Amino acid sequence: MLFPPAAATTLSPVPQAEAPRDCPLCPRLAAFRAECRTEHPEWWNAPVPAFGDPDAWLAVVGLAPGKHGANRTGRPFTGDYAGELLYATLLKFGLAEGEYQADPADGLRLRGAVILNAVKCLPPANKPDPGEIATCRTYFEAALADLPKVRVLLALGQIAHVAAVRALGLKPSAVKFGHGAEATAPNGQTLLSSYHCSRYNQNTGRLDAGMFESVFARAVEIGRG
Repeated sequence: MLFPPAAATTLSPVPQAEAPRDCPLCPRLAAFRAECRTEHPEWWNAPVPAFGDPDAWLAVVGLAPGKHGANRTGRPFTGDYAGELLYATLLKFGLAEGEYQADPADGLRLRGAVILNAVKCLPPANKPDPGEIATCRTYFEAALADLPKVRVLLALGQIAHVAAVRALGLKPSAVKFGHGAEATAPNGQTLLSSYHCSRYNQNTGRLDAGMFESVFARAVEIGRG
Protein backbone atom coordinates (compact mmCIF):
# COMPACT_ATOMS: atom_id res chain seq x y z
CA MET A 1 0.00 0.00 0.00
CA LEU A 2 1.31 3.46 -0.92
CA PHE A 3 0.60 6.80 0.73
CA PRO A 4 -2.03 9.07 -0.87
CA PRO A 5 -0.45 12.15 -2.45
CA ALA A 6 -0.37 14.43 0.61
CA ALA A 7 0.27 11.91 3.38
CA ALA A 8 4.04 11.54 3.21
CA THR A 9 4.60 15.30 3.43
CA THR A 10 2.42 15.55 6.52
CA LEU A 11 4.61 12.90 8.16
CA SER A 12 7.83 14.80 7.45
CA PRO A 13 9.77 15.84 10.57
CA VAL A 14 10.48 19.17 8.81
CA PRO A 15 7.20 20.04 7.04
CA GLN A 16 8.06 23.72 6.65
CA ALA A 17 11.22 22.80 4.71
CA GLU A 18 9.54 20.58 2.13
CA ALA A 19 9.22 21.33 -1.56
CA PRO A 20 5.72 21.67 -3.04
CA ARG A 21 4.39 18.63 -4.83
CA ASP A 22 4.66 20.34 -8.22
CA CYS A 23 7.95 22.13 -7.57
CA PRO A 24 8.96 23.87 -10.84
CA LEU A 25 12.49 24.96 -9.93
CA CYS A 26 14.32 22.35 -12.02
CA PRO A 27 12.66 22.15 -15.47
CA ARG A 28 14.38 18.90 -16.48
CA LEU A 29 13.29 17.16 -13.28
CA ALA A 30 9.78 18.58 -13.51
CA ALA A 31 9.47 17.28 -17.08
CA PHE A 32 10.69 13.83 -16.05
CA ARG A 33 8.26 13.85 -13.12
CA ALA A 34 5.41 14.57 -15.56
CA GLU A 35 6.51 11.63 -17.72
CA CYS A 36 6.51 9.33 -14.70
CA ARG A 37 3.04 10.51 -13.67
CA THR A 38 1.74 9.61 -17.11
CA GLU A 39 3.50 6.26 -17.10
CA HIS A 40 2.73 5.34 -13.47
CA PRO A 41 -0.13 7.51 -12.16
CA GLU A 42 -0.44 5.39 -9.00
CA TRP A 43 3.12 6.22 -7.88
CA TRP A 44 4.21 9.06 -5.61
CA ASN A 45 5.99 10.97 -8.45
CA ALA A 46 6.80 14.14 -6.48
CA PRO A 47 9.55 15.61 -4.33
CA VAL A 48 10.24 13.05 -1.61
CA PRO A 49 10.00 14.45 1.92
CA ALA A 50 12.38 13.75 4.76
CA PHE A 51 11.66 10.78 6.99
CA GLY A 52 12.53 10.32 10.63
CA ASP A 53 12.72 11.80 14.08
CA PRO A 54 12.34 15.59 14.50
CA ASP A 55 14.70 15.29 17.48
CA ALA A 56 17.30 13.36 15.47
CA TRP A 57 20.99 13.63 16.34
CA LEU A 58 21.96 11.78 13.14
CA ALA A 59 21.08 12.92 9.62
CA VAL A 60 21.63 10.34 6.90
CA VAL A 61 22.07 12.16 3.59
CA GLY A 62 21.23 10.35 0.36
CA LEU A 63 21.58 11.39 -3.26
CA ALA A 64 18.06 11.49 -4.73
CA PRO A 65 14.97 9.28 -4.97
CA GLY A 66 15.26 6.07 -6.97
CA LYS A 67 12.65 5.53 -9.67
CA HIS A 68 11.28 2.27 -8.27
CA GLY A 69 12.09 3.18 -4.66
CA ALA A 70 11.25 6.54 -3.10
CA ASN A 71 9.80 8.02 -6.29
CA ARG A 72 7.31 5.17 -6.27
CA THR A 73 6.59 4.96 -2.55
CA GLY A 74 7.13 8.51 -1.27
CA ARG A 75 9.54 7.50 1.53
CA PRO A 76 13.33 7.72 1.25
CA PHE A 77 15.09 4.45 0.38
CA THR A 78 11.82 2.54 0.53
CA GLY A 79 11.15 -0.10 -2.10
CA ASP A 80 14.60 -0.39 -3.68
CA TYR A 81 17.70 -2.49 -3.06
CA ALA A 82 19.64 0.25 -1.26
CA GLY A 83 16.95 0.51 1.38
CA GLU A 84 17.36 -3.10 2.44
CA LEU A 85 20.87 -2.48 3.80
CA LEU A 86 20.18 1.03 5.07
CA TYR A 87 17.14 0.12 7.15
CA ALA A 88 18.68 -3.13 8.38
CA THR A 89 21.64 -1.10 9.63
CA LEU A 90 19.47 1.54 11.28
CA LEU A 91 17.55 -1.22 13.04
CA LYS A 92 20.76 -2.95 14.14
CA PHE A 93 22.07 0.22 15.78
CA GLY A 94 18.81 1.04 17.54
CA LEU A 95 18.09 3.98 15.24
CA ALA A 96 14.81 2.48 14.05
CA GLU A 97 12.06 0.37 15.51
CA GLY A 98 9.53 -1.90 13.88
CA GLU A 99 10.00 -3.99 10.76
CA TYR A 100 11.08 -2.73 7.37
CA GLN A 101 8.75 -4.16 4.74
CA ALA A 102 9.64 -1.88 1.80
CA ASP A 103 6.30 -0.10 2.20
CA PRO A 104 5.70 3.35 3.71
CA ALA A 105 2.73 1.86 5.58
CA ASP A 106 4.91 -0.74 7.36
CA GLY A 107 4.92 1.22 10.62
CA LEU A 108 8.72 1.55 10.74
CA ARG A 109 9.88 4.53 12.80
CA LEU A 110 13.28 6.13 13.18
CA ARG A 111 14.63 7.00 16.63
CA GLY A 112 17.38 9.61 16.82
CA ALA A 113 17.83 9.59 13.05
CA VAL A 114 16.42 11.30 10.00
CA ILE A 115 16.93 10.64 6.27
CA LEU A 116 17.33 13.55 3.87
CA ASN A 117 18.22 13.65 0.18
CA ALA A 118 20.51 16.16 -1.49
CA VAL A 119 18.03 16.27 -4.39
CA LYS A 120 14.34 15.77 -3.65
CA CYS A 121 13.12 14.73 -7.10
CA LEU A 122 13.93 11.75 -9.30
CA PRO A 123 16.63 12.64 -11.86
CA PRO A 124 16.89 10.86 -15.22
CA ALA A 125 19.38 7.98 -15.03
CA ASN A 126 19.78 8.76 -11.31
CA LYS A 127 22.12 11.63 -12.22
CA PRO A 128 21.17 15.16 -11.20
CA ASP A 129 23.14 17.91 -12.87
CA PRO A 130 25.16 20.45 -10.84
CA GLY A 131 22.53 23.17 -11.25
CA GLU A 132 19.80 20.90 -9.90
CA ILE A 133 21.91 19.96 -6.90
CA ALA A 134 22.59 23.64 -6.21
CA THR A 135 18.91 24.56 -6.58
CA CYS A 136 17.73 21.83 -4.24
CA ARG A 137 20.30 22.81 -1.62
CA THR A 138 17.77 25.44 -0.54
CA TYR A 139 15.49 22.67 0.73
CA PHE A 140 18.34 20.58 2.10
CA GLU A 141 19.75 23.45 4.15
CA ALA A 142 16.29 24.47 5.33
CA ALA A 143 15.70 20.92 6.59
CA LEU A 144 18.99 20.93 8.49
CA ALA A 145 18.10 24.29 10.02
CA ASP A 146 14.85 22.77 11.29
CA LEU A 147 16.74 19.87 12.91
CA PRO A 148 18.66 21.68 15.65
CA LYS A 149 19.70 18.52 17.53
CA VAL A 150 21.63 17.00 14.61
CA ARG A 151 25.26 16.48 15.63
CA VAL A 152 26.37 14.03 12.95
CA LEU A 153 25.71 13.95 9.22
CA LEU A 154 26.38 10.68 7.39
CA ALA A 155 26.60 11.21 3.64
CA LEU A 156 25.98 8.29 1.28
CA GLY A 157 28.04 8.77 -1.85
CA GLN A 158 30.04 11.62 -3.30
CA ILE A 159 27.18 13.89 -4.41
CA ALA A 160 25.57 13.74 -0.96
CA HIS A 161 29.02 14.31 0.56
CA VAL A 162 29.59 17.50 -1.44
CA ALA A 163 26.08 18.77 -0.67
CA ALA A 164 26.65 18.18 3.04
CA VAL A 165 30.11 19.79 2.94
CA ARG A 166 28.65 22.95 1.42
CA ALA A 167 25.69 22.99 3.81
CA LEU A 168 28.13 22.87 6.73
CA GLY A 169 30.10 25.83 5.45
CA LEU A 170 33.13 23.80 4.39
CA LYS A 171 34.93 23.75 1.04
CA PRO A 172 34.64 20.58 -1.09
CA SER A 173 38.25 20.99 -2.17
CA ALA A 174 39.34 20.75 1.45
CA VAL A 175 37.10 17.85 2.48
CA LYS A 176 37.66 14.93 0.15
CA PHE A 177 35.14 12.13 -0.19
CA GLY A 178 36.08 8.63 0.89
CA HIS A 179 34.55 5.73 2.73
CA GLY A 180 34.92 6.51 6.42
CA ALA A 181 36.09 10.08 5.77
CA GLU A 182 35.44 12.42 8.67
CA ALA A 183 35.39 16.20 9.00
CA THR A 184 34.31 18.73 11.60
CA ALA A 185 32.31 21.82 10.68
CA PRO A 186 32.86 25.26 12.23
CA ASN A 187 29.68 24.78 14.28
CA GLY A 188 30.99 21.51 15.73
CA GLN A 189 28.86 19.13 13.68
CA THR A 190 30.65 16.08 12.31
CA LEU A 191 30.41 14.86 8.73
CA LEU A 192 31.02 11.18 8.03
CA SER A 193 30.94 9.72 4.54
CA SER A 194 30.27 6.27 3.16
CA TYR A 195 30.09 4.64 -0.22
CA HIS A 196 26.46 4.63 -1.30
CA CYS A 197 24.51 1.48 -0.43
CA SER A 198 23.40 1.07 -4.04
CA ARG A 199 22.85 -2.29 -5.67
CA TYR A 200 25.87 -1.64 -7.91
CA ASN A 201 28.24 -0.94 -5.02
CA GLN A 202 27.04 -3.98 -3.10
CA ASN A 203 27.11 -6.34 -6.08
CA THR A 204 30.62 -5.27 -7.10
CA GLY A 205 31.97 -5.58 -3.57
CA ARG A 206 32.80 -1.90 -3.30
CA LEU A 207 30.62 -1.85 -0.18
CA ASP A 208 29.56 -4.65 2.12
CA ALA A 209 27.50 -4.74 5.30
CA GLY A 210 30.55 -4.69 7.55
CA MET A 211 31.97 -1.60 5.86
CA PHE A 212 28.62 0.16 6.06
CA GLU A 213 28.14 -0.73 9.70
CA SER A 214 31.60 0.57 10.59
CA VAL A 215 30.60 4.09 9.55
CA PHE A 216 27.39 3.88 11.56
CA ALA A 217 29.36 2.61 14.54
CA ARG A 218 31.56 5.70 14.31
CA ALA A 219 28.48 7.90 14.05
CA VAL A 220 27.04 6.33 17.20
CA GLU A 221 30.38 6.74 18.97
CA ILE A 222 30.39 10.46 18.20
CA GLY A 223 26.69 11.17 18.59
CA ARG A 224 26.12 9.29 21.80
CA GLY A 225 29.56 9.81 23.28
